[in-house]
Amino acid sequence: MRKICLFLVLTLFSLENIAQKSYKLSEIRVRDPFIYADKKTKKYHLYVQIANRIDGPQKGVEMYESKDLKNWKGPKTVLELPQDFWAQKSVWAPEVHYHNQKYYMFVTLTSEDKIKPENDSITNQPQWKRGTQIFYADSPTGPFKAFENKSHTPQDWMSLDGTLFIEKGKPYLVFCHEWAQISDGTIDLVALKNDLSATIGKPKKLFSASEASWVRNMEALGMKSYKGLVTDGPFFYKNKKKELVMIWSSFGVDKYAIGMALSKNGSLFGPWKQIKEPLVKANGGHGMFFKTFDGKQKLVFHQPNSGTLERAVLVDIFENQKGLLQIK
Repeated sequence: MRKICLFLVLTLFSLENIAQKSYKLSEIRVRDPFIYADKKTKKYHLYVQIANRIDGPQKGVEMYESKDLKNWKGPKTVLELPQDFWAQKSVWAPEVHYHNQKYYMFVTLTSEDKIKPENDSITNQPQWKRGTQIFYADSPTGPFKAFENKSHTPQDWMSLDGTLFIEKGKPYLVFCHEWAQISDGTIDLVALKNDLSATIGKPKKLFSASEASWVRNMEALGMKSYKGLVTDGPFFYKNKKKELVMIWSSFGVDKYAIGMALSKNGSLFGPWKQIKEPLVKANGGHGMFFKTFDGKQKLVFHQPNSGTLERAVLVDIFENQKGLLQIK
């Protein structure tokens, strides 16, 4: 009995040490990084898909915590999909938002099932059942739970990279309609119920990838044998002029990049003007903004855009005289 008790104590101690291990950002593989700055605890939370670290049967999201953005403790599982959940193929792009006294996680999920059995006639891509789903929790550390066993985005769309935007007190889901289904990817919005449990009405297109002059199709870049135009990762910034800046990702001459679009009237509904020069050019993308506890504006994105090599890159940004964003 003594030996068993000692073994259990040592095992628990070992597990605690693993949980409390500290990492640098350069040691954590992460695509589509998202950092939530929790003002209550003065901690930063980095959310990543479990598959970035462990390519196994467990599907979900884990989190690392930091007080200084340099040393990160974790990982801790904050979302684990049940084995009978609709999506078991992949988990992408988790992000967390605080709204009406709750924490909401937006995640892109993909099923082993297809929207239709045949590949798309234009892209020759499998039409996987893919969408953004919203989960809820009482804490940014989870556990996050589902409202329903289905995505919030349309069931017959291949959708991804959903985020939250509040306009005039009303919540909206902003997401991408994927190029793999429609060739020229779009960014769309759909209204949400106040508790974010479901959508209201039909999606509205904000713009297409082809509207941005810097975007290149994947055939021209030698990446694919067809002309797919990508839209990824929308996120927002309200400038001093009360205009609305959207960053979003696609492929330019230097591969993966972050571009900007501007709504001069400050409304999510636009119209949206595409900015000629990307914010980030050099094979990095899917970014988001947050403010540090000492008031600095940060941009985080992954770079390079290559399997197993992706890392979170943190840079300082500022608003220039035109109301657009620049990296310091």
